Amino acid sequence: MTEISPFKGKTGLKRIAHATGYSLSGFKSAFQNEAAFRQIILINAILIPLSCFLNISRAEHAVLIAAGLLAIIVELFNSAIEAVVDRVSLEQHPLSKNAKDMGSAAQFTALSIIFFTWLIILWP
Repeated sequence: MTEISPFKGKTGLKRIAHATGYSLSGFKSAFQNEAAFRQIILINAILIPLSCFLNISRAEHAVLIAAGLLAIIVELFNSAIEAVVDRVSLEQHPLSKNAKDMGSAAQFTALSIIFFTWLIILWP
């Protein structure tokens, strides 16, 4: 029989309220503790408003916003991976390095998506 976590059990609106609180806590922690997260937020704070002044379709505008939000999501996962690896052990280990490097590669890919999306949409 599968053991159920004691942290599971909230349902309905109570679960949504708790989940929202956990999410806001995660955003706060990322913003306070992760320079890369703050940099991604800054990039989006510049590029998303800038996209409003471009002569592009609504669909292209939506794609630019989605690319920026994707980078935020990937940075949150990358930071979570790094936190878990560091929680397990600060000792250098090839698997820890692989996990952190793969998270970094995912973030590099997300930033590349931003760059190429803007390039493709703005290229004459």
